[in-house]
Amino acid sequence: MIRSEYYQPSKEDILRFASFTGIRHKVKRDEVTFEYCPYCKSNSKDKETFSINLNTGKFHCFRASCGVSGNMITLSKDFNFQLSEDVDRYINRNYFDDRFRKFKSDHIESKDPAIRYLKNRGISESTCRKYEITTKADDDNVLVFPFKDQDGEMRFIKYRNMTFKKGDPGSKEWCEKDCMPILFGIAQCNTNNKTLIITEGQIDSLSVAEVGFDNAVSVPTGAKGTTWIPHCYDWMLKNFNEIVIFGDYENNMITLSDMIGNRFKRSMNVRVVRKEDYQGCKDANELLNTKGKQAVADAINNAQAMLNSRVKDMADVEYVDLSKKPKVKTLYSKLDDLLKGGMMMGQVVLVTGKRGNGKSTFASQLVCSALSQNYNSFMYSGELPDYWVKSWIDGQIYGNQNLTNSQIKECEDWYRGRLFIYSNEIIDNDETDDLLEALTDTIIKKDIKFAVLDNLMTAIDAGTNEALYRKQSEFVGKLAKIAKAYEMVIVLVAHPRKSKAEFDNDDVSGSADITNRVDVVMSYDKDNQRGDDIRMLKVTKNRISGKLDSYTMYYSDMSKRISDIEGIFGWDYLPHNDQITKANKSELPDEIPF
Repeated sequence: MIRSEYYQPSKEDILRFASFTGIRHKVKRDEVTFEYCPYCKSNSKDKETFSINLNTGKFHCFRASCGVSGNMITLSKDFNFQLSEDVDRYINRNYFDDRFRKFKSDHIESKDPAIRYLKNRGISESTCRKYEITTKADDDNVLVFPFKDQDGEMRFIKYRNMTFKKGDPGSKEWCEKDCMPILFGIAQCNTNNKTLIITEGQIDSLSVAEVGFDNAVSVPTGAKGTTWIPHCYDWMLKNFNEIVIFGDYENNMITLSDMIGNRFKRSMNVRVVRKEDYQGCKDANELLNTKGKQAVADAINNAQAMLNSRVKDMADVEYVDLSKKPKVKTLYSKLDDLLKGGMMMGQVVLVTGKRGNGKSTFASQLVCSALSQNYNSFMYSGELPDYWVKSWIDGQIYGNQNLTNSQIKECEDWYRGRLFIYSNEIIDNDETDDLLEALTDTIIKKDIKFAVLDNLMTAIDAGTNEALYRKQSEFVGKLAKIAKAYEMVIVLVAHPRKSKAEFDNDDVSGSADITNRVDVVMSYDKDNQRGDDIRMLKVTKNRISGKLDSYTMYYSDMSKRISDIEGIFGWDYLPHNDQITKANKSELPDEIPF
């Protein structure tokens, strides 16, 4: 039986399979979507219902009548598709194992030069003889490590030049050609003991055995070599339930841990020797010779369960005072107070509201606020051409939607090199892929700290509602990662899914999971009962302080500006300034910010 967790999927293999099928397909960020399913080959109106995830290699057909799913191993078997030599080795496709050389498997007597050399490395004669370490027949300076399998069959032979010094010509270690790579020490393992200890070097595994541990093995071709895994994988899972990784400690990293951990952590308990238990040594043999047998034993016994590479010990996480994190002020005093000073860098803010009620206007004014605080900004509109967005925001900046040419130039000079907009007129492929790539590139090159993506949900294309909701949720998840990775604020504008008097977070268009992935949710709508210039801003989710509230806002049709104090629309008006009150609001200047 082929274990599905064995194969580590690669993007190259997945794209090769897509071409191999001959079915039209396209790459959409982290998955390949096919025009139709290679299993059911549906010709119905449902298109693009079959996809393969580029990260996991898992596939699924979303048609209820088919519903096939699996991984790249499944596809390799079902379509006779060759994934890699690694997988061919594992499933012995086309009798792969028959290509390896056969060796006599008689008992090997250890020679004196090998015994003397290993004794100098802290390895006893009895351990040397148990593992059948010897020297070459024609050269006593070359140590021989015989690799025998569980049946005692010789599969691999490795050599080590015992007199080699750094700078000498030739190699320190090498192996016989055309051998089957397996772990060293398999034949000596006691499978009644369910813990397997893996080291990088053969002398390190001998050091572990010297201390008295059963099942000390080592990899054949160094820390990065993986060709042994197909030939040892099933043997390991059949005979052991735990692995202890005792790799070399180099550059503050422990070798073998990622390579072995990623392959086996879903099937076995994987533990790794703690960094502090190396006590400044590079490997098990150095630890044995400088600190003694007890130090090696303690290192193995104290080995800790291997965590996912993305999981950290909380004590290793750097403390950050959230109150001191940079924030982009909205310039609405009550809202900024609720958000503990503004929109925090690293967060995604969702703005929603009924169609035509001004949420895009509110979002573009947030861009003006960010620019006035010297934060470079990025804009996307899924519904308006770029020249329309420019006209709108220039009017907001200047306070008048009917600008002269000189006033337009003043606006351009003020934000040139600081405000960028994505052109949705030159899309070559999937718009979400294009946008994420363009956004990330601009963030890096132009130090973008604030972005507004206006109703991106209209740009996400999918064949079914289920696929659409999944892609929307995945996209918002990617935005959250971008915001945190580049310490910026991303504002996402989205229509509500339905119209009703009271808004709640589940009303956002598309998957309700969208609101779970963002940090702040605001709704912005007209208050028709109180007049055309009255708006209501509600905060319905707030991870910053946890507090929720609603505010009356005032809208000016002439300038398209929004204020939280009636009649105040001058750009230099800063609501958080305690010196500004209704009593002196008529004296406030109404000037552009340059």
